[in-house]
Amino acid sequence: MKEANAHSFASHAPVAATSTIPHPGAGARDIGRRMLNKVPEVTLIFWIIKIMATTVGETAADLLNEKLGLGLTYTSLVMSILLIVALVFQYRARKYVPAFYWLVVVLISVVGTLISDNLVDNLGVPLQVTTVAFAVALAATFIIWFANEKTLSIHTIFTTRRETFYWLAILFTFALGTSGGDLLAEKLGWGYLNSAFIFAGGIAAVTLAYYRLKLNAVAAFWMAYVLTRPLGASLGDLMSQPRNLGGLNLGTVGTSVLFLVTILGLVTYLAVTGIDQSPASGSAIPVRAKQDEEIQRPAIDD
Repeated sequence: MKEANAHSFASHAPVAATSTIPHPGAGARDIGRRMLNKVPEVTLIFWIIKIMATTVGETAADLLNEKLGLGLTYTSLVMSILLIVALVFQYRARKYVPAFYWLVVVLISVVGTLISDNLVDNLGVPLQVTTVAFAVALAATFIIWFANEKTLSIHTIFTTRRETFYWLAILFTFALGTSGGDLLAEKLGWGYLNSAFIFAGGIAAVTLAYYRLKLNAVAAFWMAYVLTRPLGASLGDLMSQPRNLGGLNLGTVGTSVLFLVTILGLVTYLAVTGIDQSPASGSAIPVRAKQDEEIQRPAIDD
């Protein structure tokens, strides 16, 4: 995936012009929001930050829970409150703001990890069960999202309802990735490095299917998004865990700080350059015509 192409997976189709364009069946409140698309364009930097955010989700959760002694319950409470605060700023914004968006992604990665850890460690739910349960929850989210909006495209996140579906799907991808990654690396004993190779291979297969076999852009995007979570978690464990457990012994503190600083630098670069902003958001496209265009597009085609 080359950044010069700037449109990986779900990025090649026309972008919704402005928030004045309601989705089919939008209520007055949704139309009144008049938002621009609330998520970034999918570039190489998008995937780099996403993988790093998943790694931080894994290492930061372990840092707060174990190293600082907060325990799963208090760590979950603190991170959930911070996520809610970040979501308030994200929802109040009327366009994509890199700082707000990526702060939510980092925090939701931590919370998604903690949801899985609480079920497994505190409640004793087997990893096999949580993996299947989160997969079902994610599938149900997509089904309900599509039933209401007739699209799963990330280029049309310009109403509150669509944004809610989007973040709910993101939360379940993180929780699913955590359970699936732990199941493969720990429960089945494949190890962190082997697991990282497996998930990286899965992403490579999706990429190949998208570019060579014309896999649907929306399906390819969400498949890759799910796989980057266990990949990031496996990399986080590989870097932070002691050598006798198959890690590089960088520790949760060192790994978390390294990746957070890198994420901060990349997000600052995006904010300054605007290279991941949706193009031509001020275009004067008639509302009725654009709405009809979206209704007539194939079901989940981008």
